Amino acid sequence: MASTLLSKTLLANRLARSFSSPSGKTQIFTSVFSKKLFHFQANSASVAYNPTRRIPSIMASSIAGARVQFSSKSLSTDDPVVSADWLHSNLKEPDLKVLDASWYMPDEQRNPIQEYQVAHIPGALFFDIDGVSDRTTKLPHMLPSEEAFAAVVSALGIANEDGVVVYDGKGLFSAARVWWMFRVFGHDRVWVLDGGLPRWRTLGYDVESSASGDAILKATAASEAIERVYQGQAVGPITFQTKFQPHLVWNLEKVKENISERTYQHVDARSKARFDGAVPEPRKGIRSGHVPGSKCIPFAQMLDSSQSLLPADQLKKRFDEEGISLESPVVTSCGTGVTACILALGLHRLGKHDVAVYDGSWTEWGAHSDTPVDVASTTS
Repeated sequence: MASTLLSKTLLANRLARSFSSPSGKTQIFTSVFSKKLFHFQANSASVAYNPTRRIPSIMASSIAGARVQFSSKSLSTDDPVVSADWLHSNLKEPDLKVLDASWYMPDEQRNPIQEYQVAHIPGALFFDIDGVSDRTTKLPHMLPSEEAFAAVVSALGIANEDGVVVYDGKGLFSAARVWWMFRVFGHDRVWVLDGGLPRWRTLGYDVESSASGDAILKATAASEAIERVYQGQAVGPITFQTKFQPHLVWNLEKVKENISERTYQHVDARSKARFDGAVPEPRKGIRSGHVPGSKCIPFAQMLDSSQSLLPADQLKKRFDEEGISLESPVVTSCGTGVTACILALGLHRLGKHDVAVYDGSWTEWGAHSDTPVDVASTTS
């Protein structure tokens, strides 16, 4: 029952946006569905959602008999990933929040919400990348407003003092996007689970099936919160304060300026075939090729065979091979702004914490008729 309700909660809001019309029917449908579902859950579980409620303190975990006191502030923000062993040891600490941010390409035909319900790390909440997005554009999963992000994260029960670990179902893919989103809004105590859920399960650690009542309530509240923000309505108490970092996110105009100024090194995370314009883009109406002056490092080259982030020396070698200097600023892009964040993650491990991501990426650039596009020459 809980699993089905979680799917319906998130799916209904997506459907409502898909069938939007100038008449305002979307707003009514979303509001009615959310209220009915939330009311039912509150009655059946006999609880009311309170985003400020904190889990009671739990004694520190033990590794090999030694006490390990968790503190998100003591974790290094230089290395952007944590191991499955570390997460398992600290999973029940009250100031650690875990998010399943699984997202897949449309042609993979995988449903991240259903997969979350089948198996997720105990206590993890689902973070809907498509849902937590800008409602004012047709571009996919664009960065939401500060107000919207604060409302969603608050509804999920996350506060500024919390440490956040994000993972996905492929190993290291979409989790980097949510890592970047938190950093864009000023929260540096965020890490990606190295190797993701596959690594966690390979090590034999437990997973949960179905969504708990608490997860349902928070998912419902988060989904309703972002809808209310974009409808201009008031939202519940905000426990997460944002501090927007504009240097971490680029728009189309910034990319245009950089073509002539060449201040930033532009690195594209798409496959070489897509970068070269040798194959059609997966989305209709998008031209093939790349931004003039950009270079290609497919995101998969940041990872090892277990989908874990490569060690620093190997990462540096890969950037060196493409002539990317760590001494000069970098902006990354991809198809829709997801895998570009994996390049930013790798560069963060190398000490570059100011890497910008072009949010609209090739889906935006390639759709415009007036943006310059290069393809690989036949002699290269």
